[in-house]
Amino acid sequence: MADKIVYTCFTTDVIHEGHLNIIREAQKYGRLIVGCMSDTAKIRFNKFPTKSLEERMQLYRSLQGVSEVVVQNDMMYKDVIESVRPDYIIHGDNWKEGALAHMRSVVKEQLEAYGGKIIDVPYTFNENVAKVDRRINEKLAMPEFRRRRLRQLIEMVPVVKVIEAHSGLTGLIAEKTTVVDDSGMIDQFDAMWISSLCDSTDRGKPDIELVDLTSRLRTVNDIMEVTTKPIILDGDTGGLTEHFVYNVRTLERIGVSAVIIEDKTGLKKNSLFGTEVVQTQDTIENFCAKISAGKKAQLSDSFMIIARIESLILERGMDDALKRASAYVEAGADGIMIHSRKKEPDEIIEFCKEFRKKDKKTPIVVVPTSFNSVTEEELAGSGVNVVIYANQLMRAAFPVMQSAAESILKNHRALEIDSSLMPFKDIIRLIDEL
Repeated sequence: MADKIVYTCFTTDVIHEGHLNIIREAQKYGRLIVGCMSDTAKIRFNKFPTKSLEERMQLYRSLQGVSEVVVQNDMMYKDVIESVRPDYIIHGDNWKEGALAHMRSVVKEQLEAYGGKIIDVPYTFNENVAKVDRRINEKLAMPEFRRRRLRQLIEMVPVVKVIEAHSGLTGLIAEKTTVVDDSGMIDQFDAMWISSLCDSTDRGKPDIELVDLTSRLRTVNDIMEVTTKPIILDGDTGGLTEHFVYNVRTLERIGVSAVIIEDKTGLKKNSLFGTEVVQTQDTIENFCAKISAGKKAQLSDSFMIIARIESLILERGMDDALKRASAYVEAGADGIMIHSRKKEPDEIIEFCKEFRKKDKKTPIVVVPTSFNSVTEEELAGSGVNVVIYANQLMRAAFPVMQSAAESILKNHRALEIDSSLMPFKDIIRLIDEL
């Protein structure tokens, strides 16, 4: 067996008895090489790392029974199978189910091409392992870790994928939804967007800044209690500058990663209405002053203030949008969000390309609600860093709930609608996994 190569990949930041059991089992078959999954691959299907790649590699090297540690860049193992050509790949049998089952099938096919085999080890689950997992989750949820994660993601991935959440339950969906996409890769969302529109709608109130920040912080807290991913808050106009500086401190302290404020004044009207209702864009000078005051108020380097430009929504033209973008960055904005009501992404892509001619670094955020045919890859190719799916969960929930209510009223019982409903035990299971 000494000449046989056994390979396993670790993504963990903390070693527990389950990992030690994998190592013990691996030694029965040959020399063990441990792969350390790269940060960019790890966050696509696993938790965000709390330790650097080098720290994780050093941790794995220190384990008795490990002969070598290598970096694994491909979550589907293609790079290590080509370079290491292991005789066996050993893994906990938890990858036989869910999205990981696809990974196992891809690995199995690659190994069988030259006679390699998979060794499935019963997954170790007990109170000690559960305690380690809880501690990792608690660490990821701590304000100082959560707050800085958005900046880290922008540096690490081609495009940060953000989904709207408006409750603890939708936060769990954003946190835990993992899929195999059309390209055969495992994927998940990177962060959550707490929208004033959806927050107001969930309370049955109009989106006119009627729900104040104190109330909205309850939503933030509900989501933070059950998730670990970074949060971007829709800050509407930011309100009065004198109030905004205090709100920045509050959001920063509780662990929100970023606030996006739009350059409009007066009673807020949702941008979906565009020029159909009277909307007043703030002057460049006033909005720059608000950005600058917010940046001076914050105490950490990790919190982000992102300026949302309404010029295209209000049909003020591309030149005005670009002029404002440059001014807002100069005032200290950590990112630029550019918005459009058009069905096609042309003006958004034009803005991004023009902006990138002068500014290669400032993150660009887009919300492809109207121009929803454009892909993340296309947006990233134009210089976009963050894509926010701003209201899809709310819009998906409403018609289904309404249909259920109508069916019960029509049939005077719940039988007809039951087959289209998720069993409540599955929802409870999502919650119980905390």
